[in-house]
Amino acid sequence: MRDQLEPLAGQQPAVPVQRHPPPDGRPRLAERLAYLDGAARRINSALDLKATLRNLGRVLVPELADALVVLVRDPLPDVERDLGRPRALRVLHTCGTRLGRRGGLRPVEPGSVLERALERRAPHGPTVLDGDGRRGGLPAELLGARALGRLPEGTALLALPLHGRQAALGMLLLIRRPAADGRPASFDPADTATAAHLATLAGLAVDTALRYTREWEIADELQRSMLPAELPQPHGVRLAHRYLPGERGAQVGGDWYDSIPLPGNRVALIAGDVMGHSLTSAAVMGQLRTSAQTLAGLDLPPHEVLYHLDEQAQRLGREHHLATCVYAVYDPIAGRVVIANAGHVPPVLVGPDGTSELLDLPPGAPIGVGGVDFTSVELAAPPGSALLLFTDGLVETRRRPLGIGLELLRARLEGAHRLTPEQLCQEALRILPPGDRADDIALLAAAFDGIPASDVAYWYLQPRHETPGRARRLAGHALHNWGLDHLRENCELMVSELVTNAIRHATRPVTLRLVRTSRLRCEVGDDSAALPRTRRAGPEEERGRGLQIVARCADRWGATRLGAGKVVWFEQRL
Repeated sequence: MRDQLEPLAGQQPAVPVQRHPPPDGRPRLAERLAYLDGAARRINSALDLKATLRNLGRVLVPELADALVVLVRDPLPDVERDLGRPRALRVLHTCGTRLGRRGGLRPVEPGSVLERALERRAPHGPTVLDGDGRRGGLPAELLGARALGRLPEGTALLALPLHGRQAALGMLLLIRRPAADGRPASFDPADTATAAHLATLAGLAVDTALRYTREWEIADELQRSMLPAELPQPHGVRLAHRYLPGERGAQVGGDWYDSIPLPGNRVALIAGDVMGHSLTSAAVMGQLRTSAQTLAGLDLPPHEVLYHLDEQAQRLGREHHLATCVYAVYDPIAGRVVIANAGHVPPVLVGPDGTSELLDLPPGAPIGVGGVDFTSVELAAPPGSALLLFTDGLVETRRRPLGIGLELLRARLEGAHRLTPEQLCQEALRILPPGDRADDIALLAAAFDGIPASDVAYWYLQPRHETPGRARRLAGHALHNWGLDHLRENCELMVSELVTNAIRHATRPVTLRLVRTSRLRCEVGDDSAALPRTRRAGPEEERGRGLQIVARCADRWGATRLGAGKVVWFEQRL
């Protein structure tokens, strides 16, 4: 290889250069083969485009050239499609030179020397600059005439096309400066052949990196599309979330979070992680998240939700991915939270006094194992406390064990009770060390405000004929005490209709609850699982108009199954 140029400062060649090879040339051939073997492995060692170009620079400089400029098609192509003719090249990487400003565009004119060079697979040159050599030609199109003019006479330039599997992707420009004694630089035939071979490998590596980047972006977009863009903000709790994808070199994972409003102003909080990193992991995550939403709508206890999620995961097939999950239900009126865990990292609970603790929950087995019982644990969650659910990417890194990361997080959140949920997420992310994150991260923070008992009215009513009238009087009295007499007429009418429907099917006492927040919410519960549906009543029918009245008078209304019964509710703006 080179025998007239010293390596640049701070850069050592991968293989020592023989300055005076023996006449038979065999040691020089062995050296070149060893260099090519090491170079091929290094060029193909990364899937990220920038890392691939960095490795290419380390292979070529200073072993084959003093400097390197890499230009790639702009915009970056989708190599899965027909690329067509290139319209411009952009400088994406330089090594050993300040020529060719990164990001600089070089137009590819039809019929130009540059377009013809891109179509060929053979090297262009080498070219040695003299008084006339800097006026035009391929080097001037790649570097620009001004940059080319700063190179001394005797500089040797070798241009090589980067070809992918279907089309040309860009160009390499190798630069050798003249020797210290003024002798012009050159690329001998062996150097040119070596550079051409490495350019072929580099073109395929760039093609692979572009394909992988495209697949990663599709998988990441798929995963993000299956995560909630915004969380509902139920009364009595404030929520915030964060999702950070893993490094570009890591495949997409299956981390997710969710928040689901439940009857009685309660809210379900979920964080989960499908084991493995692949497009399949993201797809399984979407299926499990949808299943969790459906199960939450049935208002099952947390351990029952995890049990049915486990069954669902097993129905996906024996080759499915396991998943961990923590499922919590917060009741702002009772000031309690019920949590069940399926092999997930423990949540952090921050008390109203600022103390933080990792919740010691029965760990359970990951979802998909099958045949494992899950346990729900009920804990106090008074106003002023907060809960952080997260996935293991936050606390476990390549160089930090899980146990140390959990303790770091707990200590970081000590005294964080006055933070908003957004600030709580930001504070948790501060434990991440720079440049040491391969896994994706999902966070769900909940600040518990609660709903005061003075804003809640609750009654049990026997299913009798006189019950609707009693329910109207109780509701009207509560609204009067709250200073909401302007809502009284419509509210009493709707309460009467819902209680009338409830006692028609109930065998046990009917429940009536009014909750005052930024809205007035009324809930009527009974032990019949049949959900009411609006229907068009005929002119002679006496029944079938109650829900139409509710739908007309209320801002929102609905019905939800609750255990073995149901709750029908409506809301009015204050």
